[in-house]
Amino acid sequence: RQRIELFSADLDDLKRRYDVPMSTERAQRLHARYQRELDELAALDFDALPHAARVDWLLLDNHVRRALERLTDDTADDDRAAELLPFARRISALGDAWRRHDDIDGEAAAIEVTEIARLAAAARQDLRDGALKSLETSDLLRYAQRVQDLRRTLRRWFDFRNGYDPSFSWWVRAPYDTAAERLDELEVAMRAAVRNQRGDSSLVGDPIGEQALQRELRYEWIPYTPAELVAIAEREFAWCDAEMQTAARAMDCGDDWRAALEKTKRLHRPPGEQPAMIRELAHEAIAFLRDRDLITIPTLAEECWRMSMMSPARQRVNPFFLGGETIQVSFPTDSMQHHEKLMSLRSNNEHFCRATVHHELIPGHWLQQYMRARHARHRRPFATPFWLEGWALYWEMRFYDLGLAATPADKVGFLYWRKHRCARIVFSLNFHLGRWSGPECVDYLIDRVGHEPAAAEAEVRRSLSGGYGPLYQAAYMLGGLQIRALQQELVGGARWTERAFHDAVLHQGSMPIAVLRAALREETPPKNLPDWEFATAR
Repeated sequence: RQRIELFSADLDDLKRRYDVPMSTERAQRLHARYQRELDELAALDFDALPHAARVDWLLLDNHVRRALERLTDDTADDDRAAELLPFARRISALGDAWRRHDDIDGEAAAIEVTEIARLAAAARQDLRDGALKSLETSDLLRYAQRVQDLRRTLRRWFDFRNGYDPSFSWWVRAPYDTAAERLDELEVAMRAAVRNQRGDSSLVGDPIGEQALQRELRYEWIPYTPAELVAIAEREFAWCDAEMQTAARAMDCGDDWRAALEKTKRLHRPPGEQPAMIRELAHEAIAFLRDRDLITIPTLAEECWRMSMMSPARQRVNPFFLGGETIQVSFPTDSMQHHEKLMSLRSNNEHFCRATVHHELIPGHWLQQYMRARHARHRRPFATPFWLEGWALYWEMRFYDLGLAATPADKVGFLYWRKHRCARIVFSLNFHLGRWSGPECVDYLIDRVGHEPAAAEAEVRRSLSGGYGPLYQAAYMLGGLQIRALQQELVGGARWTERAFHDAVLHQGSMPIAVLRAALREETPPKNLPDWEFATAR
């Protein structure tokens, strides 16, 4: 634990100190710290470590190897970007000198900044002349972001001395203004080129390819290929389809699941009543858990969650709830266009919400957040969506099995979300494999799950925006299947009741589920965990 805490503190300091984009100094310094940690871990006597320390060794070793590999990839991408953006290394060199607290000569700085402006203008001319046509759209969008980051770095460098150093201001102010303008023009031109090629640039994204996907799966201890994961999703889809058909018949819709879904979407609360419904559903889930003694719910956790309403702008990216300590409710506002209001109402109907309020609050993300603040805090660096989202999705499945979905419309609501999570595996992996475009992912969600068009676009926009890792969307269902398999493996013996198992998952902290399995099993974990094929047939 102490080693993890010290390493984490070191990395926090280093990343604040070495914060210049495309900096070779940054890459070299981080690489040295990562390699040192790996060398020291290798020198430890793993077999002499107790059970919990072995778990921490596995987590830290995996975490550092992953970080080192990503740093290597980022450095290679920086080198490619520098060939297309010849001013980039000059800006990063100025940023590094500033961070080293070097003295500066105003006249020399003015000459350098003038050259940066010239090179930025030349890059924009190259773009006009078609010299960058060989770039993929995703590369162009990524490099536009680099230009923005570099422009901000140049601004920080300039602002530090401007007005405080008369010689610096006299020499550099005018060249800086020109350079900032040229960099801004280049970024705008690059983003316009993306829009001209693909239309809505927010649906472009940056696919990572099969090799990188396989690597990310390895670091999550997932022993399946992307193709096998898609097959698992399709198997779960088939189960959902059969359950949905049964619910449709109970709603007098025959075998037409779309008709049942349409009927369910109309069962929403009137404007103004959504907060009351969220409160009711939160209390319902807590009572359901307590009646069955499924998990410990601290009084403070039940007391301290909050609620906020999401803005129309945020609903373009998050058409449904977000959660944690504050559940952020997506519901139409009076400023929306009429068709936007209807889609938001339909997407956040009562029965869809019954399947998601507990996902965001208790026993889902808020209870996770509460427990992470109080248990195994040193494991925070090992956060993974397979634990974070998998846990919340596991409870959707568990509640369905235990009967929280009491009516056919409730079942349609739960199944809609489960199909959504199956679809996330299919569309996100196909996107990152380079097989599907963003708009094709939108069409798939509309056709296969029954999303409203605006909700489907927002879902894909959120998935491809770059704020989430490439496996994040797949992690909901896959993590849920992992925790369900672990629950079925452990619960029922002398050691594990349902409540003890669920409490232990939260107390161990966030980590890949295969390592969580090693932590909870009685056997002492080996240095090389064996493959765990958790997705067995139903």
